[in-house]
Amino acid sequence: MSPDYGRVGVLYGGTSAEREVSLMSGKGVYEALRSRGVDAHLFDTGERSLTELVQSGFDRVFIALHGRYGEDGTVQGLLELMGVPYTGSGTMASSLAMNKIMTKRIWLNAGLPTPGYAVVQSEEELDEALQHVGMPLIVKPPHEGSTLGITKVTEEGELLAAYRLAARFDAEVLLETFVDGRELTVPVLGKGREVRALPAIEIIAPGGNYDYEHKYLSNDTRYVCPAEVGKDLTVQLIHLAEQAYIELGCEGWGRADFMLDKHGQPWLLEMNTSPGMTSHSLVPMGAAAAGMDYADLCLAILDTASCKVQASDPMSL
Repeated sequence: MSPDYGRVGVLYGGTSAEREVSLMSGKGVYEALRSRGVDAHLFDTGERSLTELVQSGFDRVFIALHGRYGEDGTVQGLLELMGVPYTGSGTMASSLAMNKIMTKRIWLNAGLPTPGYAVVQSEEELDEALQHVGMPLIVKPPHEGSTLGITKVTEEGELLAAYRLAARFDAEVLLETFVDGRELTVPVLGKGREVRALPAIEIIAPGGNYDYEHKYLSNDTRYVCPAEVGKDLTVQLIHLAEQAYIELGCEGWGRADFMLDKHGQPWLLEMNTSPGMTSHSLVPMGAAAAGMDYADLCLAILDTASCKVQASDPMSL
């Protein structure tokens, strides 16, 4: 018998470029919670108004939104104002993790390994940025997920088109040193001293191209969980994932993405604070390897729902 969570809203859909993925995630979470007796209700923030959300009477919320206006701290701020407990990281950590530039700055300041980079805001800045980053490189919009707007550039003549694609999503564009090697990801659950990483997963996409189609639509991508990287590297990946999560102030759940270079050095790429929960998603895969089924994972995440801003008593000041 599940605890009485009250009336639970599953926020999904939204208006970001990752809407279709969020629709799949939200439906999966909703069905899992209902299967365990939770009074769950789907709420599409892309089709229903904020007024309806305020009037919904939700006792707590499971955020299954991805991308802008769902994973970037905006809806988290609204829920804080409403006083409704919600899953995942708070407004600050969500905003920082959504911005790949700020994420890299924080990780570098903490001494965590992440590829070199440059930030450009115009085509005129590309040549100087290229000299700093070198070739090959990755061009990406810093506020998008699901590999949207990302291009691998191996020749200088490809750079302008890659920049223009990324600039369709963001005013600032991130140029990042390309790391040739194996792609890995590590899910993380919890908060503070109770943070724990789940088993690492290796992602093996056709041609090494883990794009939107190979993430969510195709069955051609292979996943190895736990990743076959040896005991020492497994320990290192878990430590780095947990530290990366803690440095950003994340809580509830998340997923750290890595590249493992030819010398066995892991490089942090990004932190997802509202990872996918589809049939192809990686957090459920890591949880399964740790002995936790999909519905148990959803309940464990729902258990952590909270408001992160604690109001002080003005009379005590």
